[in-house]
Amino acid sequence: MLSNKFKKERSIKMADKVVVKEKYANEIDSAVEKYRKLLESQLERVERINASRETVDYKTLDKIIIGVCGGDGIGPVITNAAMKVLEYLLCDEVKKGKVEFKVIDGLTIENRAAQNKAIPEDVLEELKKCTVILKGPTTTPRAGDPWPNIESANVAMRKELDLFANVRPVKVPEKGIDWTFFRENTEGSYAVGSQGVNVTDDLALDFCVTTTEGTERIARLAFEFARANGKKRVSIVTKANVIKTTDGKFLRICEEIAKEYPEITTDEWFIDIMTAKLVDEKRRTDFQVFILPNLYGDIITDEAAEFQGGVGTAGSANIGKKYAMFEAIHGSAPRMVKEGRAQYADPCSTLRAAALLLSHIGYQAESDKLSAALDKCMFTEKKLTVTGRDTGATCEQFADYVTETLKSL
Repeated sequence: MLSNKFKKERSIKMADKVVVKEKYANEIDSAVEKYRKLLESQLERVERINASRETVDYKTLDKIIIGVCGGDGIGPVITNAAMKVLEYLLCDEVKKGKVEFKVIDGLTIENRAAQNKAIPEDVLEELKKCTVILKGPTTTPRAGDPWPNIESANVAMRKELDLFANVRPVKVPEKGIDWTFFRENTEGSYAVGSQGVNVTDDLALDFCVTTTEGTERIARLAFEFARANGKKRVSIVTKANVIKTTDGKFLRICEEIAKEYPEITTDEWFIDIMTAKLVDEKRRTDFQVFILPNLYGDIITDEAAEFQGGVGTAGSANIGKKYAMFEAIHGSAPRMVKEGRAQYADPCSTLRAAALLLSHIGYQAESDKLSAALDKCMFTEKKLTVTGRDTGATCEQFADYVTETLKSL
C-alpha cells in the first residue's frame, strides 16, 4: 500500500507537470519544430556523406589551383606574405602551367554580415573552383558584437567542402614532443553551433552531433597516418563517462577501427585528464597521435601549440576527400588592426600551414625545405623576430627573411 504522504507527493508532481506543459505549450511546440528541422538537415547530411566516395589524386591533375583567401583582420597581411613564399617555391611549376594561384576576396566580416551569410554564394563558388585553399583567419560574431548571428565561416567552409579532418602537428624535439592531432572537423558541438534554441528566457539548449561515417573516416585517417609514419600509439580523447551518447558513440567506433591496426597500441583518455598529461613531463613524450571530437580538438591543440611557441607558430590542415584548406590556428586579431599594428602580424602560423599544403599536393621536398627554413628563422638563427609591435620585424620583412633563407638551403 502506498502511504498517504507518497500519494500526495506524486499528485503534486503530476500537477506540476500539467502546469508546465500548459504554461509553456507554445514554447515547447516552437522548440520541437526547430529540432525537427535540425534532425532533417542532419539526416540529409548523413545521406550525402555516406554516398560520397570521390577522392582527388593530385598526381593525375593537369593543374593545381591554389586559392588564397585573406579573410579578416590580419588575415590578408599574413596570407599575402605566405603566398609570396609559395610563389617563390613553386615558380617553375607556375611557369609550366602546373600550378596557378587564385586570390579570392569577399570573406570579410563586413561582406558576410551584409549578405547575412557565413560564406556568400559567390565566394563559395570561387572556393569550389580551387584544388586547395590557403585561408586567413576570419571573425566570428559573438553576443554583443555589431554583427548578425551568422555561423562561423570556418565551420561553414568545413561543412560545405566536407573538410572532415583537422590535422595539427606539434613538434618540439628538445622536449621529446612529436604529436599529431586528428580533430573531427564537421560534427560534434560545432556542427550546429548557431542553431541552438532559446526555449524561454530561462532555458537555452544546444546540440552535439556524432555520426557513424563521420567518426569512422577521422579514425581511419588517424590510424592510416600512424601506420604510414611508423607511429606506435594512438590516443582517443573524449568525455564519454559524462557525454554518454555522442562521445560514447565516438569512442566505440574509434575502438572498432583500432582493431584493424593490431600493431598500434590504442588507449583512451578523458579530455580533462589529457589536458593535464600534456604538461606532465614524465608522460607527455609517450603520446604520438590523437583522435578527438571537434570541440576538444580545438581546445587542446591551442594548449599543445604553446609548447612550440604559441598559436602564432602552428598551422593546420583541413582535409576532405575532394578539397583541402590550410590555415593559421589563431584568430583575426581585430585589436591589432584597430591599433594600427596589422603590418606587424606574425606570418609563421600561416607559413607552417603553407608547408602542410605543399606536402598535401605532392611537393614534399619543397615542404621540407620551407619547414627547415622556418625552424632556422624562428628557433636557431633568429636574425629577425616578430613581436606584434614596432619593436620587431614586420610581417613582410619576416617573410622576406624566410625567402632569403630558402635560397641558402
